[in-house]
Amino acid sequence: MPHDGQSLPDSGAAPVLDDLLSLTGAAVAPVEALLEAAKDSVRAQVSRDGRVSGALIEANQTAAHGLAWLATYVESLRQMQAWAERVQAEGKFGETEQLLLQIAFGEYLQQISGGILMTQGEIIRPHDLGLGADALAGLDTDAIRTLSCHGNSQTARTRLVALMQEQSANITVGTTGLDDELEMIREQFRRFAVDRVIPDAHEWHLEDELIPMEIIEELAEMGVFGLTIPEEFGGFGLSKASMCVVSEELSRGYIGVGSLGTRSEIAAELILCGGTEAQKQHWLPKIASAEILPTAVFTEPNTGSDLGSLRTRAVKDGDDWSVTGNKTWITHAARTHVMTLLARTDPETTDHRGLSMFLAEKTPGTDENPFPTDGMTGGEIEVLGYRGMKEYELAFDNFKVKGENLLGGEEGKGFKQLMETFESARIQTAARAIGVAQCALDIAMQYAIDRKQFGKSLIDFPRVSGKLAMMATEIMIARQLTYFSAWEKDHGQRCDLEAGMAKLLGARVAWAAADNGLQIHGGNGFALEYQISRVLCDARILNIFEGAGEIQAQVIARRLLG
Repeated sequence: MPHDGQSLPDSGAAPVLDDLLSLTGAAVAPVEALLEAAKDSVRAQVSRDGRVSGALIEANQTAAHGLAWLATYVESLRQMQAWAERVQAEGKFGETEQLLLQIAFGEYLQQISGGILMTQGEIIRPHDLGLGADALAGLDTDAIRTLSCHGNSQTARTRLVALMQEQSANITVGTTGLDDELEMIREQFRRFAVDRVIPDAHEWHLEDELIPMEIIEELAEMGVFGLTIPEEFGGFGLSKASMCVVSEELSRGYIGVGSLGTRSEIAAELILCGGTEAQKQHWLPKIASAEILPTAVFTEPNTGSDLGSLRTRAVKDGDDWSVTGNKTWITHAARTHVMTLLARTDPETTDHRGLSMFLAEKTPGTDENPFPTDGMTGGEIEVLGYRGMKEYELAFDNFKVKGENLLGGEEGKGFKQLMETFESARIQTAARAIGVAQCALDIAMQYAIDRKQFGKSLIDFPRVSGKLAMMATEIMIARQLTYFSAWEKDHGQRCDLEAGMAKLLGARVAWAAADNGLQIHGGNGFALEYQISRVLCDARILNIFEGAGEIQAQVIARRLLG
C-alpha cells in the first residue's frame, strides 16, 4: 500500500495494510503531541491568574469535555497498539486482529482530525479546542495519511465480517490478549450465560421480574460475589481483570445478571479501604458468600451527581444513629440485607466534609412487603431497561443504625471513602458496557445472517456488514482500554483517569452497538418481542449511572488540566 495519502478504490486495496504495526506505531506519537497542544490551549482558556479555574472550566465546558474525549481517543489508540504488539509477540496477530487494529486507527485518526463524536448530536472539532492548522500539521505524516485513507475501508470492513462468520464459534472477535486463566474464566461464565441467562432474560425484562434467587445462588456458588475479596476474608482474591471478564460475559447474557455483583464490589471496596478490622472480619465473608446482599444508597432526589450536597441526616441517638431523609435510584433495594448509606452527620456543613458512610442493616422484603424494616419505606421506580433488580425510592424516618456500623468508626469520612471506590466501580461498569455491546453484536449478526431481503442475507449488504464491523472494532477498543485500567488497579497504580475514560467510551460504544443492532432489524427491532429492543433500553443507562457522560468528561478534564 503506498504511503502518499492518495485514496485508492477499495476494490483494488488489500484488506490488511502492508507493515501495519509500523504504521500504527508511527501514528501514536503525533496524536500524543496533538493532545499536549490541546491541553495547553484549553488550559489557557480555563485559567485565571495562572491557575485553572473551576468556574472557567464550566464556562468552557465544550472545550473541556472535548479535551477529555480527545485524551480518551489517544489512550485508546495507545492501548490498541500495545495489545497488537502483545498478541504479535504471542504469535496470535492474525488477519482478524490486524483488521481490527487498522479499522480502529483509520476511524479514530479521522475523527481526531475531523471531529470526535461525544454523542450522536455533539461533535468536537479541533477548532473547538483552540487548535489551528499549525497544531494539525503534525498529523500530516505518511503513516497517518495511509491509515486515515485506507484503514477503515469498505473492503476491510467486509473482510472482517467474513472472518467473523468463519470464526463464529470463537467467544470474542479477535484475541483479547488476556492470559489462559482469564480466558478459562471467560469460557466458564459464557457457558453459564448461554445456559442459564439468555433463554429467560427477555421474559424477565418484559415481565419486569426480579432475577430469580436460584440464579443468584448459582452465581454465589461460582464465587461472583467474592471474586476480588481477599482470601483471608472468605473471597477468591482474584484480580480486577477477572472482575472485568466475569462482568463482561454475564452482562453479555443480560445486564441485570452482570450487575448483580456490582453492589457487592462497591460494599467490599468500601469496607476494605475504609472499614475497621472488626468490620472487615464481620462483613466481608458474608458478602463474599452472598449470605448478605448489599445495596448502595447514595443518590437523593434533588442532588443527582452532586453528592456533596446530600441532605439525608444521621443524628446521634445514644451509641447509635437515627437517619432521616430521602434517597432515590436505589438498585435491588428490596431484597438486600445491608445498605452502604451516605448521610450527613455534621448539620453545620453544606458540602462533602460533613458526610459519613454507614453499613445500615435492614430486613429483606417480599413482593407483598418490600420494606418491612421500621423507619424506612420505599416504592418502585418504573424504568425502560436494566430491570432485573428493580429501582426504588426510599424514605427514612428515624431509621436506626448501630453505632458500630459507622464505616471506619469515624465521622466526616464518607465522601472520601466513596471516592476510593470509584476506580473499581467505573472499571466494572465499563466491562458491563462491553458485555451489552457484545450482546447487541451477537443478536444483530445472527439476524443479519438469517434475514433475507432482495434475494440475499442482510449481512451481504455493505452497510449492514459495515455496522457489524464497527461494532466489533469498537468493542475491542473499549475492551483494551478497560483491561488496561484493571491492570493498573491490580498493580497498585492510580487509574481514576483511565477508568473514567473506559467508562466514558464503553457507554457510547454500547449505545451505538444497540442502536445499530436495532437498525439492522428494521421494523422488527422496534417490536418488544425482539431481544434487541431490550438491549437498546439496557444500553441507555450506561451513559447515566456511575457518573453521567458529562460528569465523567468533566472529571477527566479536571484531571488532565491539573
